[in-house]
Amino acid sequence: MKSLFWRISLSFILVLLLVGCSYIFITASTAQRYFQETTQRLNSSVAKYLTEEVKPFKDGKVNDEALSMIMHSMMAVNPAIEVYLLDPEGEILSYVVFDQLVKLKRVDLHPINQFIAADGDDFVMGDDPRNPGEKSVFSATSVQDESGRLLGYVYIILASEKYETIASGLLGNYSLQLTYNSLFVTLVVALLIGLGLIAWLTRHLRIIVKTVEEFKDGNLKARVPEYKSTSEFAVLGETFNHMADRILANIDELKKVDSLRRELIANVSHDLRNPLAIINGYIETLQMKGGHISEEERNKYLTIIGDSTDKLTKLVSDLFDLSKLESGQMQLKMENLNMQELLLDTSLKYELLAKSKNIKINTAISAALPVVKADFYLLDRVIQNLLDNAVKYTPQDGTIWIEVSKVADAAVQVKVKNTGKGIPKEDLNSIFDRYYMIDREREGVEGSGLGLAIVKRILELHGSQIHIESDSESYTAFQFELSAA
Repeated sequence: MKSLFWRISLSFILVLLLVGCSYIFITASTAQRYFQETTQRLNSSVAKYLTEEVKPFKDGKVNDEALSMIMHSMMAVNPAIEVYLLDPEGEILSYVVFDQLVKLKRVDLHPINQFIAADGDDFVMGDDPRNPGEKSVFSATSVQDESGRLLGYVYIILASEKYETIASGLLGNYSLQLTYNSLFVTLVVALLIGLGLIAWLTRHLRIIVKTVEEFKDGNLKARVPEYKSTSEFAVLGETFNHMADRILANIDELKKVDSLRRELIANVSHDLRNPLAIINGYIETLQMKGGHISEEERNKYLTIIGDSTDKLTKLVSDLFDLSKLESGQMQLKMENLNMQELLLDTSLKYELLAKSKNIKINTAISAALPVVKADFYLLDRVIQNLLDNAVKYTPQDGTIWIEVSKVADAAVQVKVKNTGKGIPKEDLNSIFDRYYMIDREREGVEGSGLGLAIVKRILELHGSQIHIESDSESYTAFQFELSAA
């Protein structure tokens, strides 16, 4: 009973019952009005005929003898009528009724005058002298003398109290019969059709509910069938399917992130352990040898300790910066920058490292570059990470190109390209994902694999995207654009 189908069905049944009761009431009222109006139309001239047959007034007074005779004759023919003789003010002068129970002394003349003015064509209800406050159909006519002076009115009630009682009983029986016959059949047929329509219209909803329950119970592949329709249920089913697909994608992403996070932790632990072990080992060596170590050896050990400390500091810094970038806590300090100076200064920092591997750095920087608006520290970090990546993966006697040019829409394009094995095709779509690393043993290089992830996040903060090109054999190129200030 809690399902939508049964709730709608019960509501529909209640509406049908309400409509049925309203139908009975309206039908009964209409039938009664039809009967009253028909009675008045058929007998609208009765009062006029009466005055033609007999003069209700004689010498200005009520002609009791003649009036009584004709009134009783009319009542013998039609006992349902009640005849009243009124003066010009509506006061009852004389009457002939079945049981003499007349309670009113005066009748409202407004309906009478309206009836006479319309010559009986309008349906008008007048006072019932035997039932104060009640209205009844009537026939009426005015009585005038030879000079045209108004003497009074003949007022005939066409449906007496007894007749009304009989008619109401018959009408009630008729309404009851109508209810048990035509109305009952109509309601039953309407109910059956309505329940069938409700079941048909909610069939999609039942399928959706069943699918959602399956999904809740663990069947993550449960989907609502597609409907070639624009109805609300079709939209609801399509929305659920999109939601389910998104949930599955998020679950897969979380699994992937969790796997990569564990890999990162393992790699970072390894990267942290190596410099810490080196630092600890050489410090212990210095402590053990004390004054028995030469100055040259001491400087060598201190240099190794310093390099390991720098490596450790850079790794921790990368982890900290990536965490801030991904959490949205990195605040930009935007300023106008000259890309020529920034790139030349940064490339000079890597010349010594490049010479150690006999790598040649070629620069092609346009002279008329527009000024860009960016965070100096973060943009310098992008260039350094790209050059650091290029130097690491460029083999001996290789080449690195730094190209900067103006492109359409007054933007500055920066491209860092290097020779080497390139990036495998299976890694191209994931190289910028957080925690993603190419197999370090295959590449034979050191690093945490966080540099490109940091590059991507920084450029996204600047409203730019990093793009990669590689033939997986001879070169790799990274490229991004910055809008002019």
